[in-house]
Amino acid sequence: MENSTQVLVIGGGPGGATTAGLLAREGISVTLMEKETFPRYHIGESLLPSCQPILELLGVREKVESRGYQRKRGAYFDWAGEKWDVTFGDPTDDRASSYQVLRSDFDQVLLEHARELGVTAFEGAEVQRLTFDGDRPRSAVWSQPGAGITNAEITFDHVIDASGRSGLMTTRHLRTRRYHEVFRNIAVWGYWKNATPLPAGPEGAIAICYVPDGWLWGIPLGDGQLSVGLVTHRDVFNSRRQNGESLESIYHAAIRESPVIENLLPSAELVSSLRAEQDYSYTSERFSGPGYFLVGDAACFLDPLLSTGVHLAMYSALLAAASLASVLRGEFGEEAARDLYDRSYRQAYLRLLVVVSNLYQQNQGKDSYFWEAQRLTLRDANPDEIKQAFVDVVSGIEDLRDAQATLDTAVEATGMAMAQWDGWHWNPSALNHSELTESEWKKALDGSQDIDSLAPGERELAAARARFFDTAMQRVLGPVPQGGQGLYVVTRPRLGLANLQ
Repeated sequence: MENSTQVLVIGGGPGGATTAGLLAREGISVTLMEKETFPRYHIGESLLPSCQPILELLGVREKVESRGYQRKRGAYFDWAGEKWDVTFGDPTDDRASSYQVLRSDFDQVLLEHARELGVTAFEGAEVQRLTFDGDRPRSAVWSQPGAGITNAEITFDHVIDASGRSGLMTTRHLRTRRYHEVFRNIAVWGYWKNATPLPAGPEGAIAICYVPDGWLWGIPLGDGQLSVGLVTHRDVFNSRRQNGESLESIYHAAIRESPVIENLLPSAELVSSLRAEQDYSYTSERFSGPGYFLVGDAACFLDPLLSTGVHLAMYSALLAAASLASVLRGEFGEEAARDLYDRSYRQAYLRLLVVVSNLYQQNQGKDSYFWEAQRLTLRDANPDEIKQAFVDVVSGIEDLRDAQATLDTAVEATGMAMAQWDGWHWNPSALNHSELTESEWKKALDGSQDIDSLAPGERELAAARARFFDTAMQRVLGPVPQGGQGLYVVTRPRLGLANLQ
């Protein structure tokens, strides 16, 4: 094999395969290294409609359609005493829908398609470390035991870290990952056969159901199985385990607390062992830097409440590929392109984080979720469209709109809304200080929740959330390099960036 490449992509999941494929379509030399051998199991079966135009751009949508995945036309919520559903676009338009996929199959389809586009892809090949010239990564040391390759080196001009939650750049080199204390959750899940179809909601809907210690998902899969999972806070989970409860007892007790999920399983059989993993939400201080982009979970991870994992992976892949393609063609400087990427991806993540935070506040109600989603979009307020704003945000469509809007316009719209958000309710004073005194907290929480009424630990979580949003807003709304203003993503006649000016 060649020992050099224009772009090295680390990771062959949806983020890595999409970035690699889009760059290869632009005639760029791309080498991809995936440490696993496909097909391999992966959680995250529920996709969003925002994936459809990206699959179309890759030229892989027809292949995905042919796999027979369960069509997903929306979501059904049984949340804090209210039952309601979300429908993605026109129910008769397949392009407005999404899929409930088998990730082992879906990910392999994307990786094989990237190969067909010209990507040199290696499986069972692990990048062990990067070497740097100052702040810029220049080469990777890698091994592929199955092929007898150990400690080989490949040089590159740019690297895409799509290594998922293992995060090669952020955890081994940059050490810039920061966890969001409020969402240090644990997920426990299994697969059921012969489940009863969800009687309410759109076709193929994911069921999202509140239970006292967290929430449950129910995802119908095309192979006749139903994925049922519990998400609960780490402290709750650990306390119950220390009190002698087994993984199985915690899981089944949660199902009994949700009539919606329990009613899907009267004749069903759990046909898998239970799996468990940490679902700790986090973000990196930087999403890109000299010569590199962090894509998907390598940059940030969000609680799975809204099934945003593959959306954020493929959306960031689109942004990274467009930015890097323009840089390599000499159309824009690297700093301006990285700035577009950082701000666009971070904005998408933070907007979804705010919506998830709203949902975790059980006392607000669906109309509040709709209004606050509307405030995080580019559109003018219209009482008749507030639910549609929520749908556009949670389907990922609003992020695609932002990518095609100018950088400064999109950041201004989201920033104006987020500047008023303290993680509990809208309050423009809450983000003025990263550390708040007790009297300041009482003032900030006035009219929403009395600080003295918070349960043990909740006050600390409130403070952590305020600090998180304070830091996030500084990053989102900091100075914009002059060269980065007015940039937006274009897909025709070629993928890249354009400037409104």
